[in-house]
Amino acid sequence: MQVETDRSSSLTIRGSTQPGRLARPDQMSMFARITSYPPLGQVTCLRRSQLSFSERALQFTVTIDSSSAFPAQRWEAQIWHNITGSEWTALPLQECNTTHAALLNGNQHDNQYYRHVFSEEIILSGDGGHAKFTVRFRTGPDADWQWANQKHPVSDGEIIYHPSHSDLRTTRPGDISQSRTEVGLGKYIDNLSNELGIVSRSSEAPGALLWSVTGEIPPVSDGSSSLKHLVLGTPSSTARYFSLVRVWSPWLGPRHGREKFRLTEHAILCSFLRTDGAHLVLLAVSGIDNVLTVFQSGHDGEVVVNAKSDNLEPSKFNVLIAAAEDFEVALSAVIYEARKVIRPFAEQADSAREEPVPLSPPGDDVVFVEKDETAQWLSQWFDGLTYCTWNGVGQDLTEEKILHALDSLKENGINIVNLIIDDGWQANHNEGESQFRRGLEHFEAHSQGFPGGLKQTVDLIRQRNPQVEHIAVWHALLGYWGGIAPDGDLAQRFKLKQVKIKDPAPHGHIAENLPDGNILTIDPDDIQRFYDEFYNFLSSAGVDSVKTDAQFFIDLLEDPEDRRRFITSYQDAWSIASLKHFSTRSISCGSMTPQIMFHSQMPTNKPTLPLRNSDDFFPEIPASHPWHIFCNAHNSLLTRYLNVLPDWDMFQTSHPYASFHAAARCVSGGPIYITDEPGKHDLSLLDQMTAQTVTDITVILRPSVIGRTIDIYHDYNEGHVLRVGSYTGWAKTGSGILGLFNIHSDVASSIVSLMDFPGIHEDSKAQYIVRAHTSGKVSSRMKPLTQNSLVSIVLEPKGWEILTAYPTRSFALPERHGDNNSRDGLTHVAALGLLGKMTGAAAVVTSDISVVENGRLRFNISLKALGTLGVYISDLKDRSIAQNFMVMILGKPVPQKMVWKEGGEDSNVLAIDVLAAWKKMKLDNGWSNEVFVQIFMM
Repeated sequence: MQVETDRSSSLTIRGSTQPGRLARPDQMSMFARITSYPPLGQVTCLRRSQLSFSERALQFTVTIDSSSAFPAQRWEAQIWHNITGSEWTALPLQECNTTHAALLNGNQHDNQYYRHVFSEEIILSGDGGHAKFTVRFRTGPDADWQWANQKHPVSDGEIIYHPSHSDLRTTRPGDISQSRTEVGLGKYIDNLSNELGIVSRSSEAPGALLWSVTGEIPPVSDGSSSLKHLVLGTPSSTARYFSLVRVWSPWLGPRHGREKFRLTEHAILCSFLRTDGAHLVLLAVSGIDNVLTVFQSGHDGEVVVNAKSDNLEPSKFNVLIAAAEDFEVALSAVIYEARKVIRPFAEQADSAREEPVPLSPPGDDVVFVEKDETAQWLSQWFDGLTYCTWNGVGQDLTEEKILHALDSLKENGINIVNLIIDDGWQANHNEGESQFRRGLEHFEAHSQGFPGGLKQTVDLIRQRNPQVEHIAVWHALLGYWGGIAPDGDLAQRFKLKQVKIKDPAPHGHIAENLPDGNILTIDPDDIQRFYDEFYNFLSSAGVDSVKTDAQFFIDLLEDPEDRRRFITSYQDAWSIASLKHFSTRSISCGSMTPQIMFHSQMPTNKPTLPLRNSDDFFPEIPASHPWHIFCNAHNSLLTRYLNVLPDWDMFQTSHPYASFHAAARCVSGGPIYITDEPGKHDLSLLDQMTAQTVTDITVILRPSVIGRTIDIYHDYNEGHVLRVGSYTGWAKTGSGILGLFNIHSDVASSIVSLMDFPGIHEDSKAQYIVRAHTSGKVSSRMKPLTQNSLVSIVLEPKGWEILTAYPTRSFALPERHGDNNSRDGLTHVAALGLLGKMTGAAAVVTSDISVVENGRLRFNISLKALGTLGVYISDLKDRSIAQNFMVMILGKPVPQKMVWKEGGEDSNVLAIDVLAAWKKMKLDNGWSNEVFVQIFMM
């Protein structure tokens, strides 16, 4: 038997039909895919509420899809495990109905495969534990057992489950029990340093123990920043760990490991999964008293605190630590506490400003309606589709190239809302040299590419492209990459300061490109005036938004006096100026440095701005694309708690990984920017990402909740399917969204539990359906924590899928036609949103379903955009479109030909082409920016 695998939970098995004999390649007569839940090679941390059936029972499921080109086999499957004791033993699995763990995105009805599903539960002890398992199988009772990891290095699956009783589970806000002492922290960290100040804190996150840890740092000495290197201790009972590290100065990235803690970069967040199921989360707080704090690892797996102070007086570093049964609870505890820690310093900074931070004024896309009780969907500027010039047009920008790119978009029917004129428009000295040797000369665009000035270009853009509402320009925080030109206009008008930059290895070699590592900058005493005049100029040219990059340069300053003067002054000056001139239309880029994150991005006293969430999209580097999505999904674990909107960067729709990136951007909950080369566009893909509003604006359909990985401890190199979870709508009535991405080069498959979807909990009482975007297939109705609450998917290389879970509502209708899938005599329904859109559920603003006086079922659905509305109706196949439905938009009947059963007569999804009806009926939205659809079903 030869076993091939994609290094994840999907195993492709090839072998001989003759039991017990290994097959040569020319003797292959069987093809099968084995998929298990929980997945092999993955760690599954189970809370008590996640265990299926009885309180302490765990369900295993294995599916085998074998080729129908060969004779059917009498497959058997077992789980081989050490869950119930130190000795490994077999758990025989029972074959069950093939609708269990139904395949949603493959061709399960094309008769190419025999499908076998096996399932069984195992009773867990009340003490909690850490165990492993694998799958073994055979083609019949007389065949030898074959092991999933026999012929390929796929690792065992890991199960970590909590004890029945835990002090963590009873912790409530305000509760500081005896366990919340230094001794309590000693339960989680061995050999705590006696140089630490450890104070128990009351956690605002129920179920978490919280500690504040501080240490002394000496003042600046001999003109150099002081450094503190202190071993905090060794996390105990560690099964796996996850960290967010500084991959280089502007960006964070994930790192994973097992048991012994080991890092090669500085981290700001570390989380340890213990063998008792608890999560220990450590957060290094920076930006207070000019202190930068990070984590390193010691030789024997210790957590080491590295603190750097630019203060003239002694100061302290701050580390927050939380323990909880749930990662989200532990992370929330340290974040909420960090906001308290930084608040006094933020208030001091606010009071010291000459000019207060302005309130967020309403933008031109906000409409106030008096005395109207109907809620409107008020779009933000970043809800519009955006085009960026960076990869599509290049850095050698000219007015002609920008206009040509916009003409290409318009000719292809791509109506962008926002335009970002990226790096390449500014007037800099030292033309032809490295960008790090080039400094900004004056505010106006360079004359070679923009002979009529920036205002002329912006005016032409708006004249030729009236659909473009917002135009942004790129600039670096210091002006340009090389700061300020020494002989330019700006050098004559503003106070300057020459500073020394350190090399931000491993990327860029910035310092090597600077003369003696020096750069000329605007002195902090004049930086507020600089930004006010700069943004006044941009506003006068018709620019109404900015992308401010290279913000990490203030972290590269070498002299402690410069760091004290520059770091907060530049951040505050930019925040004030951008809010004053551009409202919320500013993008913070290259700013994932600890001092900026804690000083500017964590406080909630300012409006939310988009934050670049990872390093760049590199179209020419194939290996970068899966990592780009993986990195963003993990960075969002932290950035979604900041006062920002994570921005997963631009991408190209004509790229080999185009749909992969597009799906990731849609589930991210952030803005979507494209950077296509002129004439190279995938219109079909763009249509799946966007929709047209009633005011003819192209918008994206952003989920309500920021997308992030749901598998915190899965290492990139282990080859798992990346799962990005999001949610849209109100609590309980909204929809969980799960993006699945094959980040490796082999075919992958995965079984997904209903409990994996965000927003679905053990106390969720509703029945749910799950719909796959790429196939449109809909699962049977299911309830959380039941045997059939699983679905499966198969992903090709570069493959992806978006699954959406919808809660259904049930009604007892008179003269019911009968639902063959229902035994309760009820009709089950759900509003699906816009079909054909990756996150179409996010198009639903409100959905009210009720039975009216005449016994009809009435759907009142408000949409934020036009498209094909889908409605799930469990007994639709027994109903007639002509006889049983009346559909109305804004009170006017929709032509019958624009209503049909999606997928044929046996379908349970009603489709309504709202876009075509809107145009055909020549409807007028009036003051509203929503579409009101009514469906009457009898």
